[in-house]
Amino acid sequence: MTIDFQTLARPGVRSLRAYDPGHDLVALRRRWGDTQLLELGSNENPYGPSAQASQAIIHALGDIHRYPDPLGDDLKCALAALHGIGSEHIVLGNGSHELLMQFAQVFAGEGDEVVVSRFGFAVYALAAQAAGAQLRLAPSRSTDDAMPRGHDLSTLLAAIGPRTKLVYLANPNNPTGTWFGATEFAEFLVQVPDRVLVVVDEAYAEFADASDYASALPLLARHRNLVVTRTFSKAYALAGLRVGFALGDPDLIAVMERVRESFNVNALGLVAAQAALADVDHLNASLRGNSAQRTALAEALRTRGHRVSPSQTNFLLVEFGSEAERLETELVARGVVVRPMVGYGLGECLRITVGTADENARLLEALDAQSG
Repeated sequence: MTIDFQTLARPGVRSLRAYDPGHDLVALRRRWGDTQLLELGSNENPYGPSAQASQAIIHALGDIHRYPDPLGDDLKCALAALHGIGSEHIVLGNGSHELLMQFAQVFAGEGDEVVVSRFGFAVYALAAQAAGAQLRLAPSRSTDDAMPRGHDLSTLLAAIGPRTKLVYLANPNNPTGTWFGATEFAEFLVQVPDRVLVVVDEAYAEFADASDYASALPLLARHRNLVVTRTFSKAYALAGLRVGFALGDPDLIAVMERVRESFNVNALGLVAAQAALADVDHLNASLRGNSAQRTALAEALRTRGHRVSPSQTNFLLVEFGSEAERLETELVARGVVVRPMVGYGLGECLRITVGTADENARLLEALDAQSG
């Protein structure tokens, strides 16, 4: 029997392309070995997780035959205490990626529109398409702007129409590293109709130390249509455990709970995330290391003649012009992985995770060898 599963799929899924995670890192690790491969393509934390989180994982292994807490109450209570809200404002996800997809699944569909910025995170477009909604792409800031290719809140606002159900935006933004100020966003949010859900992806918020940056969290009390997503994958260095969360109005969160998969956050992720929250010293040490190395790496790249976008994340978007593809290929041949940006329409750029001082030195040495 011949079955055409393509035609059986929903219209939005038929033309959907799976999320591209970049290189086949498993194959590269086998080729180079864990100690030789320099991975600077996935925006992971090179300082590793808190020792307290690692110990919590080891302790929890004794109960691995048991299902995890289906509600994740202990972690939600710890998050609620940290952010000064009730746990009813929080829904947990298998990484924030899962939640970003589910917002479109729940609140958008056929005939609806989802508004995103041109150089926003790729998952936003995937979420809209999978839900069957139409994507409206707002122009980003000019390459000559102080925040090149960053979100332009005025064009995002202008793109909102009568069929718009969702707006996705990240602050700071992936893949550009750029950000928008607190005052600018507050003015934007006041003008968004209450019927439009605004999802602010703050996956890199902990890394931001600019004086004009502020999380959207304080605005939750005034705007019921605002939701903020966070992750433990970046600053807390728990990428392998996939733990994320969203904060919003309790009624909104209650709706999201209806589609949350049973036991969507595993037992090890729950205990590790809770322990990581408690280890403030480790988090702050990681953030200091990232800030110092971000500045040093950006300056080293600019000294070599490359244009580097301003960044408040743990990565840099760097312009290499027509040499970007060649450089990226030759870096991989030397065991150095960075992220090509062709899929974002930024073929002249590479996205480079900020590593430790030693890792960044090795990256620069490999780049110098290609341009020498």
